[in-house]
Amino acid sequence: MSVEVVYAFGNPNIGVYITASDKWALIPVEAPDKVEQALRRSLGVEVLRTTVGASSLIGILCVMNSKGLLLGNIVRDGEVQAIKRALGGELVVEVVSEMRENALGNLILANDRAAIVSPLVAPEVRRKVADALDVEVVEATLGGSSLVGALGVATNRGVLLSPILSDEEVAKVIELMGVPKGGVGTVNRGSIFVRSGLVANSRGALVGYETTGIEMMRVQSSLF
Repeated sequence: MSVEVVYAFGNPNIGVYITASDKWALIPVEAPDKVEQALRRSLGVEVLRTTVGASSLIGILCVMNSKGLLLGNIVRDGEVQAIKRALGGELVVEVVSEMRENALGNLILANDRAAIVSPLVAPEVRRKVADALDVEVVEATLGGSSLVGALGVATNRGVLLSPILSDEEVAKVIELMGVPKGGVGTVNRGSIFVRSGLVANSRGALVGYETTGIEMMRVQSSLF
């Protein structure tokens, strides 16, 4: 499985602009063609160019797995309809209008089997997460932080988590997400917010251009 470095967006935080599952990736309308090509090549996905609330910060403003897509309430009706048309009914698309926080990508860690949600996520939203993504939902903090989505990336094969988590927490996340392996690591020369510099699925991963060789090895060993 490949781990590919991407030079784009003028900074190494590619995860704030992109979200991906085993089937689809969502990227900003203005993303360079090389980003789309890298996603198709390394992750083997279909690519949809879109905006969420007229913003390019798609990775922060939504959460997706192979079954569903959750969008923050900043999203516009026209964007929702365009996304639904493009996906052709392949995914359940839901707007989370029950809470003020729009940064769903920072608050939810999900794969196709489970989702860990921040305590900041209201009970009615947890039910929507369970229904839209068709997963078991568990409320938790990670490393004492409520930003559970920002501190990890989970695929259907493994999970990479921030080094602020304890060994016990890492083992628990691996169990909850139903994956055979996992570990801790950083991206972009020591960033503990793993999601900001990493986009991955079961086939491959893209990392920000400041990610070191050692960090890439941790991505490879934890996710694949």
